[in-house]
Amino acid sequence: MSEISFIKGADVSFLPMIEDCGGKFFEDGVQKDCLEIFKNNGFNYIRLRVWNDPKDGYCGKEQTLKMAKRVKKLGMKLLINFHYSDHWADPGKQTKPKAWETLSFDELKKAVYEYTKEFIEALKAQGTLPDMVQIGNEITPGMLWNDGKVDGEFNTDEQWTKFAALVNVGISGVKAATGEDENVKIMIHIDRGGDNKGCQYFFDRLFSKGVDFDVIGLSYYTYWHGPLSQLKNNLDDLAVRYDKEIILVECAYPFTMEYSDGSGRKRDEKWVHEGYEATPEGQYRYLKDLIQIAKDAPNNRVKGVFYWAPEWMSFRNWDKKPHGVNGWEYLAMFDFDGNALKSFKAFKEA
Repeated sequence: MSEISFIKGADVSFLPMIEDCGGKFFEDGVQKDCLEIFKNNGFNYIRLRVWNDPKDGYCGKEQTLKMAKRVKKLGMKLLINFHYSDHWADPGKQTKPKAWETLSFDELKKAVYEYTKEFIEALKAQGTLPDMVQIGNEITPGMLWNDGKVDGEFNTDEQWTKFAALVNVGISGVKAATGEDENVKIMIHIDRGGDNKGCQYFFDRLFSKGVDFDVIGLSYYTYWHGPLSQLKNNLDDLAVRYDKEIILVECAYPFTMEYSDGSGRKRDEKWVHEGYEATPEGQYRYLKDLIQIAKDAPNNRVKGVFYWAPEWMSFRNWDKKPHGVNGWEYLAMFDFDGNALKSFKAFKEA
């Protein structure tokens, strides 16, 4: 697949679970494969998270290999997101996989290298080599705690050296599994989309430790990271400060503040950005403006935007799950019945 001018991406890592539970997706009233709906609306990149040994298998190696085939069959590019954990890794937790808990630091480095290399080799062997790879997920406080932890009392030069060593062996694992002509890009992803000082601090420290990579990945959610103006200020600065491509690799916005169970309960208003109502139209306008901010950043440095978990929906109509609702259902790009929302147009028009 040739180089694309602007990445329009989605992290649909929940999709196999949703499908296994009977979830169905519709566009203009017609049931379709979820990935085809994204493809039909101009999406050109899919992101998949990877957990080492998840309890239910979802986001593990077997499921990821299957999903990679589906993505590549549609002609879309693939971003693999290594969490280096058996479950969620984020700024609040970077828990080692159980199999690595008792390893020495040198053994841990070897495990990261070999695991990364073998995973990429498996993807390559089935003809689904990723186009980009994340070494860690939202690793602002480090990863693989406590060996690679760098926040709080662990914010020391020694810990940054260890953290950088873990990142570097992950990068080396990707490079060992690929040839130079295959041009698999390396992303380092943190959560500070609206925090310019925080971004500067993290990347200055990482660069000082000799970590070399291709893409700065940022999460940006109004709830945690402030208004769009802060995102714009950060992107505009990073685009000239560092000689790196930048991707807004996570974002989301509510299309409603209701719950799918009809209970009348309300969601946290901190998710609602001034000027953008929590409606399908407001979600669309918010995404239009967010994408434009990314495109307007200096030097054409911001290369794209990914929506996080746009495929999520309520459990209420699923065949294999108890009745209930989920905390993310109102932030998806499908309504509670699986119908594609107007927000798809924001990407199609970009």
